[in-house]
Amino acid sequence: MAIAIPLDEIPVYGKSNMPSKDTDLKKGAIFLINKPIEWSSFDVVKFLRKRIRVKKTGHAGTLDPLATGMLILCCGKATKSISFIQDLPKVYTAEITFGKSTTTYDAEGEVTEEADWDHITKEKIEAILAEEFTGTVEQIPPMYSALKYGGKKLYELARKGEEVVRLPRQITFHDHKIVEFDPPKLTLKTTCSKGTYIRSLARDLGEALHSKAYLSALERTAIGHFLIEDALTPHEMGDQLKEIWES
Repeated sequence: MAIAIPLDEIPVYGKSNMPSKDTDLKKGAIFLINKPIEWSSFDVVKFLRKRIRVKKTGHAGTLDPLATGMLILCCGKATKSISFIQDLPKVYTAEITFGKSTTTYDAEGEVTEEADWDHITKEKIEAILAEEFTGTVEQIPPMYSALKYGGKKLYELARKGEEVVRLPRQITFHDHKIVEFDPPKLTLKTTCSKGTYIRSLARDLGEALHSKAYLSALERTAIGHFLIEDALTPHEMGDQLKEIWES
């Protein structure tokens, strides 16, 4: 069985560093990608796999199509170290809109309920975040997720109108910072553990504030020490790799 490579021994490629023409990427590499909106995580893998020229390529933590930001790709022997990256804390900037809930807990779903939001203040949000959404908490995953139940992905059941009981999972919120509150929209910077659904945070925050809420935008800005400032879009990465291979 192949042994996972320590992260500090894997070359990292992004804005400040690119492979040379002679680099053997099959030995393992990490690529920092800024995922555009409406691309699935697999879309990015498929796009870059052709340009990286390594069949064994995968991502280290999915992003929903409507989310943007940091997506880490590993290729070659570095795929054995994906679990190390998945264990790292994540930083998100989320836009949460109060007053409505949706089937998917984000802007992609249909509106299911509406509620008043004008009683919500920045101070109330800060208090609820500190009391109920800080430290290790239990979170129920959304039905529209890739988690499996009876061998089927939950979103496949949800699309058929089925709903099953989801057991809560322990996750950790390390920190929250309100970037802006322009009612009914809240921009929140959140640092959290793996397995956290920011869509569920949006929904649960609305409920805790005696209203409704959904995730209207999301950007992942960091995974551990890997920062979005160092990432390239798929097309930027592809163009730079093309120049290298053809030089």
